[in-house]
Order: sequence, then structure tokens, then C-alpha cells
Amino acid sequence: MAFHRKDERESLTEMALKSSMYATQLRREIAARNREYARGRQHVESYGADPVIVYAPEEDRHGNFYDPAHAAMVGQPQWAKRFGKVHAQSRALPKPEAGRKWRELDSCMSSDALLMNVFCTPATPAVRQTLGVEDGLPEFGWKARVPLKSGLFDRTEVDMRWGDLLVEAKLTEGDFQLRKAEIVEAYRDFDEVFECEQLPRVLLRTARRKTAMEFPEEFTQEWEPGGEEAEAIALAHQAEIVARAERPEHYEAAYAHYQLIRNVLAAYAHGRSFCVIHDARRPDLREAWFEVLAAVRSADLRSRLKVLTWQELAAVVPEGLREFLEAKYGIKPVASHQWSVGGGQ
Repeated sequence: MAFHRKDERESLTEMALKSSMYATQLRREIAARNREYARGRQHVESYGADPVIVYAPEEDRHGNFYDPAHAAMVGQPQWAKRFGKVHAQSRALPKPEAGRKWRELDSCMSSDALLMNVFCTPATPAVRQTLGVEDGLPEFGWKARVPLKSGLFDRTEVDMRWGDLLVEAKLTEGDFQLRKAEIVEAYRDFDEVFECEQLPRVLLRTARRKTAMEFPEEFTQEWEPGGEEAEAIALAHQAEIVARAERPEHYEAAYAHYQLIRNVLAAYAHGRSFCVIHDARRPDLREAWFEVLAAVRSADLRSRLKVLTWQELAAVVPEGLREFLEAKYGIKPVASHQWSVGGGQ
């Protein structure tokens, strides 16, 4: 496959800028809301220019969770395990109380925390109906075991499995990640599931030209006088520096929206449905979803691929949870009108 066009490099830059803009705006709004919401709850703010609110558990509550959802999580051992996942940026946070580490679910930006707030809250039959799920409890961090051509499996986690439905949840994450083509094309069913030429492909830069500012000492090296021979050596040395700076940048073939591609392959391999849940204030994520959806070969599989916003879910949750989502995340309910989008609106 050809991945050499300049416009693909430019589209990657545009894609990154667009996602960064929407993600940054949403992060700032959620941070501001949580700075207000956290009053009277145990919390800290991260270091840095754009601080994030991180909550600490209290006796029978946790500021990052709707109280009924938290009570249900504590009472369900499989759900409670999710509290064990350590916060990846804990060094950017004040030290917690002795004997505890900051957890990913403590952060106000955690999409996993939002997911569990919605799906661990008891008595939500309308949520089940919206998702088309009948029995059982949701399972968080499900190991999908997506088959590879080598006979091995990719055991990367899917955010949630509920019955026959797999879910990827997004909030303020930048995008759906890039992966080198050799990794993506190593999945067993890749060619069968996708029209590969239709997938969004990019050139991932692995090396770049140096700028003059990056080697000033090399370039301004003083040479002791020594006649024409010394001057020739100096000129040759400088010419080599310039040549190294002007060598072509190195790019590797890659696919955009890797998480979506992998989860569609997981749904196909296990005969399940797959849904992306994102915030309506992130149109870049929905656009990415439709780019991947357009490359799916099978109409039957497309009918099992869905998208939903947190705002649409907020319209069918209990009133107390609805108020919590609006105060803490700015998620205001809207009518659900495009739940099943595999074949269109």
C-alpha cells in the first residue's frame, strides 16, 4: 500500500490540531466545573498551567462518583477492582495521604469514571433499553482477545462489555490513537473486515530534520589557524553538518483511529455489537468514527456498529444522576435520535 503522499502528512497535522482544540476546550470546562463542584469534598489540584481536580475517597463516598453508583461499585467486587488502577500522571499531583496512591478513577477527566457513574447506578432500565441489553451486569476492562495472523491474540482491554455489546468510552482524550501499519495489518481479520484503502491512513514521522539551533556548538566550532588545510577541514566539517540537517525526514506507514479499528475487529471476531460513547462537544471523535465505519465491508457488521453521546444517555438516566452529570461534566440531556447508525441515521 502507498503511504507517501504529502497531503496525508498535512491531513495528519490538521487532524491532530482539530482534536487538540476540542479536547482542550472540554478539559478546561470540566476542570472549571470540578473546581466548583469539589468544594466540601476531599480533593487536590494537579500541578501545571491547566490544573485537574483529583478526588480522594472519604468514609462512604468519593467525590468523583455519584453516591448510588459508588455504593454499588464498592458492593460489587469485580467493579471495585477498577479502583486499583494507578494514576499514570501521579507525579504531577501532591502526595496523597500515607498508605495510598492516586488512582485513575480519582481524576475528574477519567472517561472510565464517567462510564462507571452511568452504568453502575442501580435502577436504570431505560439505559438497558437504549443500549439493547437485557440481562447481567456490565464488565469493565474486558480482555477482548482479538486474533492475530500469527495465531496469538491481542489482549488489550475494551472499556466495557455488557452482554453482547462492547463499548469504547471517550471524554477528553485527544484521539483514537495512531499505530504503525505493520501492527494493524497483523490482525487476522483485517483484510476481511475492512476495505483497507478506505481507512484513514497517515505517515507517522519517526525522524526529522535538525534545525540550526539544535547544533550551534557544532556549527560555530572555532578552528585554530593553520593555513589553507585547516580552513578546508573547517568548511568540510560545516558542510557535513548542513547535509545532516537536510536529510529527508523519515516516515512510517500508519493508520489513524487505531482503537476503533481494533474494537471493530473484536466485535467481528466475537460476533458482538460495538458502540462508541463520546461527548457531543467532541465532533472530531464522531467524524473519526464515521471514517472507520465507511471502510467496513459487511452490511451485517455495520448494523452492529453504533455511536451514542453522553448527552443522549443523560436523557434516560435517573434524575439525581442527570443533575450530577450536568453539574460535574456539563453534560445536558438531549433526545436520543441516532443510536443505531450502522446503516445510516
